[in-house]
This record gives sequence, structure tokens and C-alpha cells, in this order.
Amino acid sequence: MGDADSDVGSTDRAARGGGHRAWIGSFTSGGGRGVTTAAVDPSTGSLTPLSVTDAVADPSYLAHDRRTGVLYAVSETDRGAVGAFRSTADGLTPLGTAVGVGGAGPTHLSVAGRRLLTAHYTSGSVSSLPLAEDGSIAGPPEVLAHHGSGPDAGRQKGPHAHQVVPDPTGRWVLSVDLGTDSVRVCASHPATGALRVHAETVLRAGTGPRHLAFHPSGEVVYVLHELDPQLTVCRWNAGSGALEPVSEVPVAPTGGPGAPEACPSAIVASPDGRFVWAAVRGADTIATFSLAGGAEKPQLTGAVPCGGNWPRDLAVDPSGRRLYAANERSGDVTWFDVDQLTGQPRRAGSLAVPAATCVVFG
Repeated sequence: MGDADSDVGSTDRAARGGGHRAWIGSFTSGGGRGVTTAAVDPSTGSLTPLSVTDAVADPSYLAHDRRTGVLYAVSETDRGAVGAFRSTADGLTPLGTAVGVGGAGPTHLSVAGRRLLTAHYTSGSVSSLPLAEDGSIAGPPEVLAHHGSGPDAGRQKGPHAHQVVPDPTGRWVLSVDLGTDSVRVCASHPATGALRVHAETVLRAGTGPRHLAFHPSGEVVYVLHELDPQLTVCRWNAGSGALEPVSEVPVAPTGGPGAPEACPSAIVASPDGRFVWAAVRGADTIATFSLAGGAEKPQLTGAVPCGGNWPRDLAVDPSGRRLYAANERSGDVTWFDVDQLTGQPRRAGSLAVPAATCVVFG
């Protein structure tokens, strides 16, 4: 249940259907219960758990397709799989059995039209799976292997695809690879959906890019690095499929005796294009960047505690008024009200979710 910061009357209203839905992934191998369905109170942002399913092991990342209403969950295991679910009044109903993704340790997935994209950290590859009209998975994956390495012997001996997303036009697919310090821009075959590399943007060696987010304009991309707490600002040309690095901006202080570990994990942009937020594990903070000077010039304006420990994921609700941090090690999802003038988050409540990994909205 929510903590003392949550309004009981508000969560009761949400449970009766007064708000929209959120889904929370968690590591079942770490004590999590799988995928939690929660009601979201529209007036307070508070979460009320409604049901859980462990039909997929270690569902570390989720994606919701608004076109079909289907929820997808990766199984971050050595065999690597993805499950599809229909959301009903009683919870999540599986659409068939989980399907192999052709890669090990999938950490991310996204929907691109009638294709489902998955990124596989352990095997360093990405996959494209066909979707049927009802949203069910309609066939085996087409797999694209990444190649390369980086200077960090412990983390970059080979490729580690960490995220794969379509660009706003739907023409291109971008895959972020922590092991090769690069972002690949891919095109898909119109008939088979198979991905091929169109271009590869190489970023600073040893930084370990993990996730990216598009500015709502569709012309700027923010790449967040895990191994070095930096944000790379890039120009995006959807016409040519070119990603061009412009500058780097620190996400958290580095170095110094007693300085906490800083391992950035997730980045989101506000729907109105005025702010960018990044979650930083170790420091356990949420960093706020103002875009008042332009989309290519994010300015770090502050950082607040994430409300727990080891924020693996960060999500902004559809209204842009609230942020949600999935704190893996403390086992909670904490939500924040966003100051609409400054973009600074203010803690508003939390929900206990053991081994929480991500939050998505429907």
C-alpha cells in the first residue's frame, strides 16, 4: 500500500476506476512479484495496487501499445523471452505463451508500429518481432547482432545493447549499446521487419551509453551514460537518419573522497519540452535540467533524493505533472509532483514494490 504521504480517499477513488492504469515491473529472482497493475488517482498521482502476475520471470521492462491496449514484458533471463498481456478488469491475461527473443538478458523493449523491438544486454543484440492485429506476437524474431567493445575491461569486453526505440517518425530504430559506446541507427525491411544498420554514432570511449530520450520536437536526442555520469546532447535528422553529438553535460558530481557512486539509469523529457530528468543510482537522486536556453542547451538546475535506493527507472506521467521512480534495492515506487515553473520534483508518496524495475502508463 502507499505510505503516509498518500491520501486514502484518493486511492479508494482510483481503485474504483476514477483514474488510469500503471504497470510496474519487478525482478522475481530478487523477491519481486512480477508485473503489478495499479490504479492511478488523477488528482494526487497515488498508486493503488489491483493485481499481480508472475507469468513472465524477471519482467524488468514493460511497454504498452495504446493502439491495441496490449502490455508487453521482457523476461530478463539467459534464455530471453517476451510476453504479451491483455489488460482486463481482473488484471492481466496472457495472449499466448512467452516467445523467445533470440538473445540473452533482454533489458528493454518498445513498440514500433506492427513490430515489437527488444534489446539484449548479455548477448549484445536487438530483435524485431511481428505483431498480429490484436497485438499478440505473430512470429519468431529477426535478430541483429551488435559488434565491438570498449575500454572498460569489466563492462565493455563486448557489445551490450541496453535500449532500442523507434524515432518519432517511425522510419528509424535507434539502439543504445553500453559495450561499444555507440548508438546505432537502423532501418527495417518493409516486408520482414529485419533490422539493418544504417549508421553508427560513436560517443566518447568508456562512457557506457545506456538510455536515450527524444525531445518532443523530434530534432534533439539526449543520451544518458551509465559508466560516466554525463548526458550527451545530439542533433537528430529524421530525413537522413543522422545522429550528431553536440555537447556533454554532467549529470552528477564525480570524484572526491567519499563521493557516492553515480550510475545514471533512465532519462525522460517533459511532454511540453521544457525539462529533462535523469535518475542516478548510487547518488540516488533525480537530476533536473532546464531547457529554457533551447533544446540543445540543457542546464542542470538541481537534484532531489529519489525517495529510495537504486532508481532503475524513471517515468513521467502523460500529463507531465508527475514523475515516478522505480527504486530497485529499497523496493518501492516513489512519485513526485513537478513544479510547473522550475521543473523541480517534490516527493508526494510511495508504494512498496519489492525489486521494482520500471513503470509504464496506459
